[in-house]
Amino acid sequence: MKSLIFPISAIFLTLAGASFTACTSSKNAAPQTENTPPAAPVEEMAPKIEETKKVMNTKVKVTTSQGEMIIELYNETPQHRDNFVKLVKEGFYNDLLFHRCIKGFMAQGGDPESRGASPTKMLGMGGPGYTVNAEFNAHFIHKKGALAAARQGDQVNPQKKSSGSQFYIVQGSKLDDNQINQYEAMAARKMPGFKYTEEQRNVYKTIGGTAMLDMDYTVFGEVVQGIDVLDKILAQPTKQGDRPVTDITMKMEIMP
Repeated sequence: MKSLIFPISAIFLTLAGASFTACTSSKNAAPQTENTPPAAPVEEMAPKIEETKKVMNTKVKVTTSQGEMIIELYNETPQHRDNFVKLVKEGFYNDLLFHRCIKGFMAQGGDPESRGASPTKMLGMGGPGYTVNAEFNAHFIHKKGALAAARQGDQVNPQKKSSGSQFYIVQGSKLDDNQINQYEAMAARKMPGFKYTEEQRNVYKTIGGTAMLDMDYTVFGEVVQGIDVLDKILAQPTKQGDRPVTDITMKMEIMP
């Protein structure tokens, strides 16, 4: 299977072999997987933000070797929500690893080949054998704690379809107005008419994130409890391929 890639800022990150690696440096690597979501028509991609009501419903408990996180899934990205719920109910994610962790960027997991993987096995190319269509929404940005789908790079995946299982959780960093303006212009090239709301700009300035990925990778949920666990995961030492030296496992369950 082909590797998954994540674009960071103007640079796209690609997974080499079975793992995600940057085309330049690890920090400039974008989260990618074998699945890329197709771009929706402009009319669908650029809804009026003031008319988009964010309704979060399904909650998923993610238990890791570093602690527990609670994630809420967005109803406005139904294909990603339903696929994620299906996989969680099937136990697909249980005992998989966060196989690619880059401090100041994101923690990535969901590769079925990571279950019981040897310390030297390169990871990042596995999946369920299908992709999920892109569901870009101007209301959902790559703020810290955002849950998004990894995918293959644009050269092999021009429709930006998402991986069927690989995901990442954003840590990122705080941004200033100049940076936000730059990333807003980048997002507008992908989704004509895109502009950050004042609330979104404040989120990037006070909480942080990875704005360079906006409207390029589908965001379909967010961490609502246990964000400190993400910081613990990303504080662990890593080795080649950005894999933690000590494996960080996960288990998931749908909350009542």
